[in-house]
Amino acid sequence: MSERKDLEVIASLVPEGARVLDLGCGTGELLAYLQRHRGCTGYGIELDDANVLACAQRGVNVIQLNLEEGLDLFDDRSFDVVLQLETLQHLRNAERMLRETARVGRIGIVSFPNFAHWPNRLSVMRGRMPVTRALPYEWYDTPNIRVGTLADFEVLARKNGLNIEDSFGLQGGRVVRRWPNLRASVAVFKFSK
Repeated sequence: MSERKDLEVIASLVPEGARVLDLGCGTGELLAYLQRHRGCTGYGIELDDANVLACAQRGVNVIQLNLEEGLDLFDDRSFDVVLQLETLQHLRNAERMLRETARVGRIGIVSFPNFAHWPNRLSVMRGRMPVTRALPYEWYDTPNIRVGTLADFEVLARKNGLNIEDSFGLQGGRVVRRWPNLRASVAVFKFSK
């Protein structure tokens, strides 16, 4: 249930009829939702073979591409919105991909697990890395290369000249605006260049 609510919250940030690029689109669920409910068009970028097939079966336009190679095949401002949801923490050069997101889209929307969420802090205080719904792996088998917080992303955005238009946390399908760095397991940012 909460994953569906998260999808709806993110979708509400995308203007109706927008041309969208979804980086690390997974099975294409969000793009399919945006097509059906918001009249959007666009492409997903995905590396995993099974996810590319799932996108095609959903009727989502998908390009198989490794994001570590960049977005050189797209011109500046090719899209109204570039989504980078639950992807940034997996990339070796997250800052470069953030700049590429801002270059290719008029608006960027990023989400990632918030390492400063209070259960994560408590776990670290107990001497263990957290294992939660947002961070479901043990420290030794996680696909995440890095962890970050809402406050960390604000600093990175400023450093790269990005204007944060909206930011909040998500917890159990609910938007968290009061103390999101402490109270939310997922960070969400909408920004422009």
